[in-house]
Order: sequence, then C-alpha cells, then structure tokens
Amino acid sequence: MLMQALRGTQDILPKQVYKWNYIENMIRHLCALYGYGEIRTPMFEDTRLFLRGIGDTTDVVTKEMYTFSDRGGRSITLRPENTASVVRSFLEHKMYGDQQVQKVFYIGSMFRYDRPQAGRYREFHQFGVEILGAKSPIADAECIALAYDLFKRLGLNELKLYINSIGHSECRNTYRRKLIEFFEPKTEHLCDDCKERLHKNPLRILDCKEDCCKHASIGAPEITDYLCDDCHNKFEDVKKYLTSMGISYEVNPRLVRGLDYYTNTAFEIQYTPLGSQSAICGGGRYDGLVEEIGGPTTPGIGFAVGMERLLLALESQHLIPEPKETKHIYIAAIGKEAMNLGIRLQKELRDKEIRAEIDLQEKSLKGQMKYAGKTNASMTIIIGESELADGIVQIKDMNTGIQQKINIAQASSYIEEHLDI
Repeated sequence: MLMQALRGTQDILPKQVYKWNYIENMIRHLCALYGYGEIRTPMFEDTRLFLRGIGDTTDVVTKEMYTFSDRGGRSITLRPENTASVVRSFLEHKMYGDQQVQKVFYIGSMFRYDRPQAGRYREFHQFGVEILGAKSPIADAECIALAYDLFKRLGLNELKLYINSIGHSECRNTYRRKLIEFFEPKTEHLCDDCKERLHKNPLRILDCKEDCCKHASIGAPEITDYLCDDCHNKFEDVKKYLTSMGISYEVNPRLVRGLDYYTNTAFEIQYTPLGSQSAICGGGRYDGLVEEIGGPTTPGIGFAVGMERLLLALESQHLIPEPKETKHIYIAAIGKEAMNLGIRLQKELRDKEIRAEIDLQEKSLKGQMKYAGKTNASMTIIIGESELADGIVQIKDMNTGIQQKINIAQASSYIEEHLDI
C-alpha cells in the first residue's frame, strides 16, 4: 500500500521551499530591526501547561488538542499555540531576571485537530512575537506595528486592522454578568457549544461562527461600555499611538479573541481579498498569563501569524519573487579514473563557493550532457580517457556552445575566472 501524508498535513517540496524562505528571511530581518530575539521551544509540553494557560473552556483545549500518554504515563500535548510555551520557558530559565523587558519571536509548527480547509492544516506553522515585562500601551502599539509593517513590506495593501479592549478581570466580570442576562432568554437559539459556554465563558459566544449564534448576539452589550477608567484610558492611548504611527484601525467591540488568557487590548489584521478566511494575524495582551502559569505578576502582549494563510495571500497577488537562479557547473566523467578526477575538481569548485554537481547514476556521456542542459548548467567539464591521457579537460560553455581544452591543474581557476556568478 502506498503511504500518504496524513489528512491535514503537507509536504513542502524543494520547488515551494523558496517561498517559505522568502517570508522567513523577511521576518528575521524585521524582528532584528525591532530588537526581537528568536526563541525555539519544544513541539510538545506537559498537558497541564495548556490547560492552565489557554483555559479549559476554549475549543482548542476541549476539541482540538493532540494529547496522548507517553511511556512514563505522563499526559503530553503537541503544542496548539506557542504563547504558553514561551511563558513556560521565560519562567523556567528565569529570563525575567535578565532585564525588565523580553522581546522574542518564533517560527514553528503547531498542531490542532481541526477540519482542514484552504490555508488551514492540522499541522500548521506560525510566526509570532511576545513582549514580556512591558505594561505600557506603547508596547501594544509596537506589537501591532510590527505585524502591520511585515505585511506592508511583503506587498499586502488591502489590510484592515480591528482592535478592541476586553478590559481586566473586574471589567469582564461585570460584562460577563450582562452577557449572561442578555443571552439567557435566547438559550434555545444558541448552538450546543455556546449553550455550554453561556455560564462558563459567555464572551466566546460573540466569537462563535455559527449563524444562529451570530443572529442571537445582535444587540448584545459591548465590552467597551463596561471598561473601568484605567482600561478605558489605556485603550485610548493605544489608539493614539497607532495614529501617531500612521496605522489606521477600526474598533470592533465584538473582537474578543479565542483564548482565555487575553486581557485589555485584542486585535486582528485581515487581508480582505482572502474573503471569508481573511484573518492573517491575531493577538492581544495577556497580563495574567505568567502569574497563572506560576510566575510573578508580569505583563505580556503578542500576536501570531498563520504562515499558510499568509503564503496564500502572497501567492494570490503574485508577491513572492522567483528565486535567483544560481549558476553552476556540471562535471561529465566517463570511467573510474575520470570520475576520481571529477570528484577532486568538484571539491575544488565547492571550496571556492561554486556550485558543482557530478553524475551519480553512471549515465552515458550523452545522458550526462542531456542532464547538464536540463538543469541549466552554465558550464560543463567533460572528462574521458583521451582527456586524461592528454592531461586536460574539455570545458563547454552551455550558452554559446564553445568548447575549450584546459590543463587539469588550471581547470578550477579557469572556471572561477570566467563564471559570472
């Protein structure tokens, strides 16, 4: 039986990898400009980390996590998101003692058991940033600005930034009671999931994608009407700083994000040409998460970008440049002695940072020359018995067809001089 990749996963083949490299190189360059260092966390963690960090009322925890017991009987979960892992690492390595603010970014695989669709996989990739230790609204604005800047640099123009504030715990408790009062008479019109959420986490009803819940939430109270003065003023400052940065936005009172750890600022960036699946970035502030996981009170804010969704957006607008073709040399050798010489020349060229390939299939000279043309080799070194006897190699320019005899000892230097890399 022919084995295939599991549903919701994909192979990223050599012909597509350059697109990923292009985006990742842009990310690393931009993060360096903003002063962020890269962090890499394990792909799996103790399940309790996500239960404490994400919240046991979210769809991610209740429906989507890949959880299993290892041979030691421990409950292990493939990371469904990376913020909780970054915070765990921040605490484990006492990064809070190094300096007052830590700014990190990551690129890596995440795992959620979800229905695969365009730009959404069960193993998917995210780029994200986290700022830990900064409570100022300036950090919120900078975090949003980095994401917005990335999309602009990649050429995406039809962007919409939606922001909201969901306040701190006291604001939300007041708002939570108002939402319960609003939705209780409409319970029969809610989906089964939202019926369960009503008394556990009613804010999630506003985030539900079911049409019945969207209709039932029309006229629901808005969180911005229940913010305390401090949360209100912080949100006003975030808006002011975004305006100073030249970033336009729209306040969306229904934007609550899907994870329990968010507080105050929540935001989402959409690329409208993608249609119903237009969200390419989401994030917000999580000032209680570090403490929830067992650390000292530490403010935090971050975002995550789905790389597959971003790639889809860039491909739809033809915004990824084709890779620059690297000029290379092909060595066509016939016979063992010729092959020994070819291998030596190949190493000399590679030592000079010149891409060089040699036949690995024992093809005929005709087959090797055909392969050299197929791979667009700039020059081909031809070595046979007569060339060995004369102490030379034949070097053919594959563009002009001109072929010259060059002394073996001078072959690599000749190529280095004449190959316009």
